[in-house]
Amino acid sequence: MKSILRSGIALVAAAVLGAGLFAASTSTVSLNNGNGHSNSGNNGNGNGNGNNGNNGNKGNGNKPVTADAVYLDGIKDYGVCRGLSADCYHDWGNTWEEGEEKRILIWSRTGGPRHAHLGTPLEPGLNPPLNADNVAQAGLKTWAEERGIAVDYTEDLSAFSRLNNYQAIVFLSSTRDSLDDSAQTALMQFVRRGGGFVGIHNAFGTEYHWQWYEGLLGGTNFYDHAPNRPGTVEVINDKDVSTEFMPETWGFTDEWYNLHPYPSYVNVLLEVDEQTSLNGRESGHPGHGAEHPVSWCHYYDGGRAWLTTLGHSVEVWTDAEAENDDLFQSHVMEGLESVMGIKPFCAV
Repeated sequence: MKSILRSGIALVAAAVLGAGLFAASTSTVSLNNGNGHSNSGNNGNGNGNGNNGNNGNKGNGNKPVTADAVYLDGIKDYGVCRGLSADCYHDWGNTWEEGEEKRILIWSRTGGPRHAHLGTPLEPGLNPPLNADNVAQAGLKTWAEERGIAVDYTEDLSAFSRLNNYQAIVFLSSTRDSLDDSAQTALMQFVRRGGGFVGIHNAFGTEYHWQWYEGLLGGTNFYDHAPNRPGTVEVINDKDVSTEFMPETWGFTDEWYNLHPYPSYVNVLLEVDEQTSLNGRESGHPGHGAEHPVSWCHYYDGGRAWLTTLGHSVEVWTDAEAENDDLFQSHVMEGLESVMGIKPFCAV
């Protein structure tokens, strides 16, 4: 069943949720819908589970939130400004400007299980030779270069000392403890300076013990998945540059990640239909019911973040034929260009 979150009806944006705003438990943080209009309706239970009100919102039920509610409803604020309001964005030098070189960094280091599409671990240094099985790195590099975007790629932590050379960093199926303390600090500073972040597939299985990173993903993490299989993707928001070219539904094969916590304060772009996800019963996860997001975007701590759990199959990164791999490719590249500042970001 297609979600009641239709195009143009995005999940609400959080205003500044810094800890200082919650000194008094009676203080109210007004959440807006990204268009400057306050939502103060009484629909929804605000617990981040199930359908909240007539917009199907997860997180706050489209209503004002008190300090007590933020900490009791299971939705974390992460001590940063996050949501759909551009007020959360810092134009401090890491966004692309006309006349500048367009450049991204692809990060694919794995501290645990490694997806087949990543292939053999890369040698140290920036832009080491790619092996024949490094198909995801090679594929994304080719797609970006076709759009005039220069690409560096690495699994070497020293690259994080140079993040300000890029408008975006792509976490491409990185896993587990992929960063050390210095790299974590560098990533935070990059995002806070207005940098773009793209998380693809097992970027959701990365840095489990780092709360700031969980917030960057949309307040969520990978929990588990059922077997890789065909499914039906549903377009929830057809106004964003990464979805506006898509049919209402389209077939795709993936692992269909189950997530926990459920994404909050994000603009859901795509979901997988309930029949495909089967409520997660095969994997042990209780599932997401009729609303199972697979792509979304939001502003976070000064930067822009665009996320998708899609991209498991080796074939979608190669020239091999795979169902609607062209839609997936365009989805990723349009999302990437939007976080870089080349195209409009996260339309609602």
